[in-house]
Amino acid sequence: MVDVILGLQWGDEGKGKIVDYFAPGYDLIARFQGGPNAGHTLYVEGKKVVLHQIPSGIFHEDKTNLIGNGVVLDAVTLKKECETVATHGIDFKKNLFISERAHLILPTHRALDKASELSKGNDKIGSTLKGIGPTYMDKTGRNGLRVGDLLDKSFLSQYIKLRMKHQRILDSYNFQEDISTWEDDFFESIEFLKQLKIVNGEYFINDKIQQGKKVLAEGAQGSMLDVDFGTFPFVTSSNTISAGVCTGLGIAPQKIKEVFGVTKAYCTRVGSGPFPTELHDETGELIRKTGNEFGSTTGRPRRCGWIDLVSLQFACMLNGVTKIIITKTDVLDNLKELKVCNSFKINGKETNQVPMQMNRVAIEPGYKNFAGWEQDITGITSYAALPARMKEYIDYLNQFLKIPVKYISNGPNREQIIVA
Repeated sequence: MVDVILGLQWGDEGKGKIVDYFAPGYDLIARFQGGPNAGHTLYVEGKKVVLHQIPSGIFHEDKTNLIGNGVVLDAVTLKKECETVATHGIDFKKNLFISERAHLILPTHRALDKASELSKGNDKIGSTLKGIGPTYMDKTGRNGLRVGDLLDKSFLSQYIKLRMKHQRILDSYNFQEDISTWEDDFFESIEFLKQLKIVNGEYFINDKIQQGKKVLAEGAQGSMLDVDFGTFPFVTSSNTISAGVCTGLGIAPQKIKEVFGVTKAYCTRVGSGPFPTELHDETGELIRKTGNEFGSTTGRPRRCGWIDLVSLQFACMLNGVTKIIITKTDVLDNLKELKVCNSFKINGKETNQVPMQMNRVAIEPGYKNFAGWEQDITGITSYAALPARMKEYIDYLNQFLKIPVKYISNGPNREQIIVA
């Protein structure tokens, strides 16, 4: 069977550490969507490592790691990541596999991303400018180049044809930038990519399942950034929810068993878009500083706010979440008072539903207040030893969401996870 770990908010929930924690119990870890706009942070032997495309199980040498067909792949970023992994003594060539159906991010995709975002002015969506959106557009437009195309004799002519098409679009934006260095890096990196294990991903993963191997599917970004169900148009370009596992890896829905949903004990968002519980005061700044809330991919400061249970309940419903993992609880250690959003008021009416277009309506969040636990919890190793006030906070989440909070992360290190 296949278990899934994915984010329930706007990404940055700490999924990398969680996948790393669960990886020993699985045989294969597979990324099923997104691209280098993801930043999964792990601590390996006390050193911080940020992975953007490689599955977070890579540091377990006996585990197989697959980059699935739903991922859009940046060969330049992948090469750098592999080099970083190698410095930790990991032979990535042994246990990293790449689906031949994964689409490639070209240098002109990055240029198109930048040109499009610049053209929006104040209406920009907060793109990471990694070329993700344009690559997915070429995928749905049936123009894209895939990893398997690298092995075809006609790859260069296909590349030139697509580059010329992109150039015409760039000319329409009146966008001028020398991308020759990007292209040099790209062609150097695809030669490196050719040396890795390129496989027919769907047969590869289904063969493992047939053999009784345990598979862990790793999501990127978060549910509220899903292209269909997120805060459109301030979303990513892929399906970040559990349904994306099937199309992003080539497995049938009945193969999915557990869906582990990851949420912070509060809420953050990078870039533009609606954020009903955002804090613009000293409390928001304290959370940002204490939680080191800066994008692991972009370095941008994250917007911070109280946990939003209306949106969280929506995400749990869409994903079929069976267990909840709550992270960064220690960031709230010094707060005297905590708030939990348990309803929205829209046009004077209270609701527990997420509206289709959150940015077109004025949302007034309804809050329940809790006393803070005001205690350092980073050294606690059992649920019984947690402060009573913290248990009240978690119990309320259990009752509201009707899904058990089974794991509580109380620090950045792999061992700092409490089983409830």
